[in-house]
Amino acid sequence: MRREARLHSNLTCRLLPGILAFSLFVYYGLPGAARGEPAKTYMGAEACGACHEKEYKNFMAHSKKSHSFKTVAAMKKRLTEGEFQKCFECHTTGYGKPGGFRSESETPHLKDLSCEVCHGPGSKHAETGDPKAIKRRRVGQGSSGFCQEGKG
Repeated sequence: MRREARLHSNLTCRLLPGILAFSLFVYYGLPGAARGEPAKTYMGAEACGACHEKEYKNFMAHSKKSHSFKTVAAMKKRLTEGEFQKCFECHTTGYGKPGGFRSESETPHLKDLSCEVCHGPGSKHAETGDPKAIKRRRVGQGSSGFCQEGKG
């Protein structure tokens, strides 16, 4: 009987940490929406400008990304509908992702690239002001070449 209790105790000690680790991974490894949290949504560059005025003005004045849809619109006549929509992956904000660009008429605030291409959807950050609610990368830290690297 003693050996049986020790075997059961030993087995429990070995399995319990693994079960706990797996449970934590499943819970925290799931996207927020899968855990019942509201999904983060894209808001567009103007929403960022409300609090980050200096960065917004600099982005709009000096970044070609802030007017990226103009390139797509200029080429539209020479493209099939499928080719035109393929351009959205690299020339709009959040295309193909929940809450991202859908069309120029439905989501005009996301038709150009915005801060959220590098920093991720900003709704939770805008709502809470929590810097942890958004990706914080500085220019030069993997912020360029996102399409070519498959990150856009």
